[in-house]
Amino acid sequence: MNATPGIIVPAACQISGRPSRTEAELAVRTLIRWAGDDPDREGLLGTPDRVVRSYEEFFAGYDQDPVEMLARTFEETDGYDEMVILRDITLESHCEHHMVPIVGKCHVAYLPDRRVVGISKLARVVEVFAKRLQIQEKLTAQVANTINEVLQPKGVAVIVEAAHQCMTTRGVHKPGVTMVTSRMLGVFRDDPTTRKEFMSLIR
Repeated sequence: MNATPGIIVPAACQISGRPSRTEAELAVRTLIRWAGDDPDREGLLGTPDRVVRSYEEFFAGYDQDPVEMLARTFEETDGYDEMVILRDITLESHCEHHMVPIVGKCHVAYLPDRRVVGISKLARVVEVFAKRLQIQEKLTAQVANTINEVLQPKGVAVIVEAAHQCMTTRGVHKPGVTMVTSRMLGVFRDDPTTRKEFMSLIR
């Protein structure tokens, strides 16, 4: 069964599991040839290896568990009951439709209910989901839903602002356009005052 309409995948290629590093490098060589260049010329000899190493970094999120990152929490808060906000988290992801960069920033907030988590863990959750092939809407929901499910706070808010090279460097060619998505849960969804406070603090 072919996953993509119009593309015939040979039976030999329809196997489960991750390809080897050698297979990945050969695939890059094929793409170089398809683009019209010679993968054996001096400037391109090391390109397959460099591309594969880059992909290991770009898509490292597939090997990481965001739930595990939030597992260690702290209850000694001296009664702190106001929202916790991490603003302007750098976001670098890749569009799952064209495999080109999505670059922007993410704002994350939650209103604790007895437990808090180290702030670096919030940034790591964003990074784990960003280091996968994504659409921005799904990424925004995944970050918010995971924080909500693991920490069980009174509410979670996530806003992502990003530029997509699939529309700035190809297609409609509209540089300078930023896409904004949000996911509000709990009091951030139900209480306009809490939501307004969050919006004012991230600006």
